[in-house]
Amino acid sequence: MADNRSFEDLVAEGAGVPTEGWDFSWFEGRATEARPSWGYARSAGERLARAEAALDIQTGGGEVLDFALGRAEPDRPLLVAAMEGWPPNVAKATGLLRPRGALVVAAPDGAPLPFADEAFDLVLSRHPVRPHWGEVARVLLPGGTYFAQHVGPASAFELVEYFLGPQPDAVRSGRDPEGEHKDAERAGLEVVDLRAERLRMEFHDIAAVVHFLRKVVWMVPGFTVEAYEPRLRALHERIRTQGPFVAHSARHLFDVRKPTR
Repeated sequence: MADNRSFEDLVAEGAGVPTEGWDFSWFEGRATEARPSWGYARSAGERLARAEAALDIQTGGGEVLDFALGRAEPDRPLLVAAMEGWPPNVAKATGLLRPRGALVVAAPDGAPLPFADEAFDLVLSRHPVRPHWGEVARVLLPGGTYFAQHVGPASAFELVEYFLGPQPDAVRSGRDPEGEHKDAERAGLEVVDLRAERLRMEFHDIAAVVHFLRKVVWMVPGFTVEAYEPRLRALHERIRTQGPFVAHSARHLFDVRKPTR
């Protein structure tokens, strides 16, 4: 249901919500996104219950790993490490994951993984900016697994292109799962399973749009309310008169194995 408050009140609310971590509970009742059929966090918990040493790459605020570790109890791995590059998220993840016995390492996204060769039998990642297949292959034990949910091509581009206009084909086709499949194989990894889905998203008020674009900063780079005020105001009127703004996210699931010697 659309919120009947003024544009100014809604925008001020969306602009004031903290953006740390990957907890999306604030959106309840004002934005929705269908979830992939494979249930990544639940499945990650099942993998953790069978692992001895696990690494979570780009853990955000640690929320997904925390849930998965809870699902794995009492059979969680002896060693659990998580990496994150954004300082506010590092602090949040440390506070959340320390009680689980997980070590959180601050490391820039895209830098070499700060771990020894063959240190882990399970590497996880949910929505990495880009997969670093060579580093994943290096830190995995032979027979180990990379299990991850990636963002797919043109995800939520109805919203992106509302603000930025039509995007070039090269941008729209980025994060192509088949291209990533080939990159994984070039790194010496075996893709056991690859699934992809497009999922309906709905934004029920302009506060949800503002908070989403502040939180997921790569959607509309440099987004500010001031820079996009006319488009935001027009979208507010569209939602108010026509109903939710609809977009579609793209997700794909990788189950990847490092061959044994």
